[in-house]
Amino acid sequence: MTGASVGPGPESGARSLVVGVGARRGASGDVVFALIEAVLSGAGLDPADVVEVATLDAKADEPGIVGAAARLGVPVRTHPAGALAAVRVPHPSGEVGAAVGTASVAEAAALIEADELVVPKTRAPGGRTAGKGVATCAVARRFPAVDGTFDVSGRKTSTSPVTAGSRPFTMAAMTPPTHPPMRDIESAGPDLRHHGDAEVRGENLTDLAVNVRTHTPPPWLRERIAASLTSLAAYPDGSSARAAVAGRHGLPEERVLLTAGAAEAFVLVARALPARCPVVVHPQFTEPEAALRAAGHGVGRVLLREEDGFRLDPAAVPEEADLVVIGNPTNPTSVLHPAALLEKLARPGRTLVVDEAFMDVVPGEREALCDRTDIPGLVVLRSLTKTWGLAGLRIGYVLAEPETVALLAGAQPLWPVSTPALAAAEACMEPRALVEAAEAADRITVDRAHLLAGLAEFSEVEAVEAARGPFVLVRLERAAEVRERLRLLGFAARRGDTFPGLGPQWLRLAVRDRATTNRFLQALDQAVQALPARSGR
Repeated sequence: MTGASVGPGPESGARSLVVGVGARRGASGDVVFALIEAVLSGAGLDPADVVEVATLDAKADEPGIVGAAARLGVPVRTHPAGALAAVRVPHPSGEVGAAVGTASVAEAAALIEADELVVPKTRAPGGRTAGKGVATCAVARRFPAVDGTFDVSGRKTSTSPVTAGSRPFTMAAMTPPTHPPMRDIESAGPDLRHHGDAEVRGENLTDLAVNVRTHTPPPWLRERIAASLTSLAAYPDGSSARAAVAGRHGLPEERVLLTAGAAEAFVLVARALPARCPVVVHPQFTEPEAALRAAGHGVGRVLLREEDGFRLDPAAVPEEADLVVIGNPTNPTSVLHPAALLEKLARPGRTLVVDEAFMDVVPGEREALCDRTDIPGLVVLRSLTKTWGLAGLRIGYVLAEPETVALLAGAQPLWPVSTPALAAAEACMEPRALVEAAEAADRITVDRAHLLAGLAEFSEVEAVEAARGPFVLVRLERAAEVRERLRLLGFAARRGDTFPGLGPQWLRLAVRDRATTNRFLQALDQAVQALPARSGR
């Protein structure tokens, strides 16, 4: 029976971690406990936060699992194979599925009554027989209850607090039965407000954590911005900049809204556009979800999978979703989704928000939707921050149907974009700026290939090879330790565990020039070699 438990039961308190365990018959308690201890320690997790060990009901009497749970002072909770088979896991195994009926006992058991996979399936070190691990372990986190529950339509059905035994709005509830079950992660999960600048602020480090192009803004752009300072006594007038953006994309001006960066655009979307069932496709930039939650929305998550190359399956987005947010190319995966696939997400009655903040880094801006007027409900967000080095100036824009632009504009304060930012926007739409941006995109393509080739020399590193943005997502065990060692060697990398759908094994690396990349690869070699029981490259 699902939910059966054995052994001591701790007070729940602030405990939130569920440890899923799969073990071969006869695995010892020492092996299983050592595995759990190593996994928790490697991820920086406190064993005191573990609330239970979860596994397949057929393994409820395994001495290794029961013994490890006893040493942790938590119960063993068991689940039928059929229930675990219904949980979509990031690292399925066909061999395990054929043997026990679920594609990953450890991950499914951890996730079935939790919300976020914190540590994916990990095998017991040194415990392998015929290529199979003696034990596997995964860790998931439960999040505190949120106020209010939601039905399938997304309408709030209760204003009373959700009790510990009930489930908040989830992707599993939204997804039609014909789709694999998805899971939503509530607001107390990964730090959605963590950004790459936190990795380098106040530190003298070579920056691979922030995706802003180096040596920007260029001198001619700085001069244009400086010249605008003589007009600061007057209130900002965005008409010229708006016309310039419209002209650059071949659109009427009423389809353009200037914003204080793409971040403001996400806030406007969350506050001004109607949405009963908003869904964010992850892993991606976290500000859209943070803005939706701050505006009081329950947010569903569709998690793209590593084994699928983090590529979009339009069928995974539930029919009930009336606002869908996706990045293209996506931060942090660097995957560029085909425009034809994104079009399949659009339909009457749904707002489709496509974040194209990095599209100008894609040569020819292939797969862009910014100039399309035939897709219903399309809202495209653009930023000038990354290519032109204007993070401190805050300038971006929205391209959408005039009615949508009017709704968003109505939620803006008066004069939302400063005079210097307007001057920058107008300058960046000029022909010479577009030529410079295209040349920069070509250089980044070459520099990214150099970075990927260097990373391929490391047996410990797996990169998302489909990268098309100015950054690369990589997976390596004990990434947190590697990141800290890189800091000591003078390099900042972006941690991946604050992106929903990723975990502590992920890092995002900004693409830099060949010389910088070569120095980074040498530092990475030192950082990996310094870890115990690692062979280097």
